[in-house]
Order: sequence, then C-alpha cells, then structure tokens
Amino acid sequence: MYTRHPFTLMGRLAPRGAAIAAMLLSLSACTTTGTANPSDGIGFREARFEEISAMQRYRQCRDDAVSLDEQARSSGNAGRYLASARLLEKCEAELGSEAKGLAVEERMRAYALGVQNYLKGGDVAKASETFQKFPQAFPGRDLYYFDGSSFIETMAVLFGQKEQPEYGRFAVLNVNETLKGEMRRVEYWKRN
Repeated sequence: MYTRHPFTLMGRLAPRGAAIAAMLLSLSACTTTGTANPSDGIGFREARFEEISAMQRYRQCRDDAVSLDEQARSSGNAGRYLASARLLEKCEAELGSEAKGLAVEERMRAYALGVQNYLKGGDVAKASETFQKFPQAFPGRDLYYFDGSSFIETMAVLFGQKEQPEYGRFAVLNVNETLKGEMRRVEYWKRN
C-alpha cells in the first residue's frame, strides 16, 4: 500500500493556506477603514429614525382620513368628505421636511383624494386652492385614473384653469370620456 509522506501533503496545502490568509487579511483591512468620525453613522441613524417616525405618523393620519372617506362614501355625508379632506391636508402639512422625499407616489394619491373630497363635500373654492398647490408639492408629476385620464388635466378643466378647446379638440385632452361629454354638452347649449 502506498502512503504519502506528510511533508508532501503539507507542501500542497501551504500555498492554498497562504492565499486564504492573504485574502482574509485584505478583507479585514477593508472593514477597518470606516468613517473618520464615528458620530457620522449615529447622525445618519438618527435622521433615518426621524424619517421612519414621520412616515409612521403620516400613514396613521392618512389611514384615519381614508376611513372618514369610506364612511362618507357609504353614507353620502358631505361633512365627512370635508373632514377627510381637511385631515389629509393636515397630514401632509405635518409631515415635516425630514420626510418630504419619502413615499411620494403614496402622498400624491392621498393629496389628490383630499382635492376630490373637498369637491365632493361642496367646498369648490378650497378644492381649487388645494389643487393649485399640487404641482408645487409634487413638481413634474401627475396621477392617472384607471381609464388613463390625467388627474392634473381633469382638475384643471373642472376648476376652469385650463382653457376649454373647441369641440373637435376635446380629443387632445387627457380627461375622462364622461367629462368630455359634459364639456361638449355645455358648449352645445352655449351656442344654441
């Protein structure tokens, strides 16, 4: 039977062991060079904690407002629509600067619901005022309804902030077909 000499086996493992040791040393060197100031990491963690806390407060507030919206829809109570809209506006206002860049799409939907609830509640002036703040709060962004129509264009037409095109040019507006039909009906009765 053939047996290997112990030094032959060690001779083969020695280069592998040296390579592994060198790799571990290089990795440990990478991890020891961190931030120059340990408080930078703590500051980041504190800022992140504040963002998370602000979003949790915002979401709780928003959920309360959505609950009021659901109650308004089931009962048809205009006062609940207005209460929901006011609460949604308050949620956004109390968010604070530490979380303004977080959950933008989620906040846009809540803001738009607030605009619509002011309309449903009958406060058209407040709905228009709130809508005018939307592009400032979310510059360059828009929301789209299930049918693909634009929230911004629809509201701009409803509030008279967008000039209504001639009958043939209604097709270029990105608004709901029902709204286009109503605009055509109004134009027809203005002329006849």
